[in-house]
Amino acid sequence: MTVAATIRIQEADFDIAREIAALTEGRTDIGAVVSFSGICRGSENGDPIAALTLEHYPGMAEAEIRRHAEEATSRWPLTGLTVVHRVGRITPGENIVLVLAASAHRQAAFQAAEFLMDYLKASAPFWKRGETAKGTDWVEARDHDDAAAARWTKS
Repeated sequence: MTVAATIRIQEADFDIAREIAALTEGRTDIGAVVSFSGICRGSENGDPIAALTLEHYPGMAEAEIRRHAEEATSRWPLTGLTVVHRVGRITPGENIVLVLAASAHRQAAFQAAEFLMDYLKASAPFWKRGETAKGTDWVEARDHDDAAAARWTKS
């Protein structure tokens, strides 16, 4: 069964409840929706953050996310999938990313959502610049994010 995945990269904020409603409207085959929303923190390692600016390569980012969404739907019995990722300047408390995974049962939805978030955090083609009182710096990848994503690699 082909699962329709909604994938959007946008500057505008999103409404989580509206996204869940759009995913589930008129559906009786969905028994679970797992949602993950990433929010901009106000500090990193004790240093206040004024904002994050996220950039992406249009077209490439969407294609890469779609490729991983297709992998998720081939690995788990999903009935729906939504990924929304913001770009541009995002201030503390604002939404950054949303992953919704729907399935007849919760376990598949949880695993698919976690798989997609691990990919988005470690490997998705986004570049993040943090603003602090000291200025702006590109945010480097973290080893623990890479390790989390690596556990999903098929051997």
